[in-house]
Amino acid sequence: MMNKKLVLIGGGHAHMATLANIEHIRARGHELTVIAPSEHHYYSGMGPGMLGKTYTPDDIRFRTRRVVEKQGGIFVLDTAVRIEAENRMVHLKSGRALRYDVLSCNAGSFVPQTGVVEGAEQVFASKPIERLQALQKEIIQRTAADRIAIGIIGGGPSAAEISGNIWQLVRKQKGIMPNITIFSGSEFFSRFSPPIGQKIRQILTRRGIQILEDDYARVISDHQIILASGKTVALDLVVLAFGVRPSTLFADSGLPVGPDGGLAVNQFLQNETYPELFGGGDCIHFLPRPLNKVGVYAVRQNTVLLHNLLARLEGKSLQAFDPGGDYLLIYNLGGGQGVFHKNRVTFKGRLAFSIKDYIDRKFMRKFQAFE
Repeated sequence: MMNKKLVLIGGGHAHMATLANIEHIRARGHELTVIAPSEHHYYSGMGPGMLGKTYTPDDIRFRTRRVVEKQGGIFVLDTAVRIEAENRMVHLKSGRALRYDVLSCNAGSFVPQTGVVEGAEQVFASKPIERLQALQKEIIQRTAADRIAIGIIGGGPSAAEISGNIWQLVRKQKGIMPNITIFSGSEFFSRFSPPIGQKIRQILTRRGIQILEDDYARVISDHQIILASGKTVALDLVVLAFGVRPSTLFADSGLPVGPDGGLAVNQFLQNETYPELFGGGDCIHFLPRPLNKVGVYAVRQNTVLLHNLLARLEGKSLQAFDPGGDYLLIYNLGGGQGVFHKNRVTFKGRLAFSIKDYIDRKFMRKFQAFE
């Protein structure tokens, strides 16, 4: 029996294969501990659909604690605040510290509160998913009796999907349709192939959703935003739906990080300064080439991380991660409408949404089966 300690921070996509194989890891003589701030892990790709009531919260979450404990692993409901890599210790918010032989981080990402006035209660971020549940409740309550104004800050996929699913939510609840405005800052969907943005714009503008470009939200408060031009816009609710940043855990711990603060890892998803430290998903900076913050990479990292964590515990050779080529993009814009893009094929409509819905539900069924 080797009796090595494997610790995982987070129960997200990049750790799914490892979580599914806890019994196997324990059978090899290793102890496995998972540290997570919630007993559930939500699949963020289905978050906008939950906001629009296509899915329930149970449809889009994994019962991480149950999966871990059912297989004899240790689940710690807490938040990692510092990694003391020299001594192989993880320090937790509660004051506890856990020792490890190998540590893997899937600590996720967050939406920066850039420009948000302290104490603002009617400003909601697209992550964590629990905030979308609070936003849903607020929208249902307020649109039942009044026409309100909702501002979405962001010019990419999150802003598009959230605005479309707010529209769906209000229609489903038979509420008074709010004035929805996307404050894109620069050109809407400028980082993507032009046909994608054009098709998304067509769907949203047909529903009366406005897209304001070339003016950034500079100050965001409960009842208004002030734009870079000096213009003030009155709003009842604001949703932050711009680009996510990696967890600050690594920068706070003084570990090697990339330009965005993500844990620096090599082709083996391993930190070179501290070789017992691994990571995957949104929280890493992949040194061979920067990766977009999309779930497909975390899913592709799954089996490589599982192999490399065991290999490191047992002194065997590591496997390189190949990010792969072009990946499928499908956006859920509510109302049963989607936009599909792969290679040079782009189309919109019900078929696009149906494909996304099928893929997402299949992914959830696969990993929920371990519960």
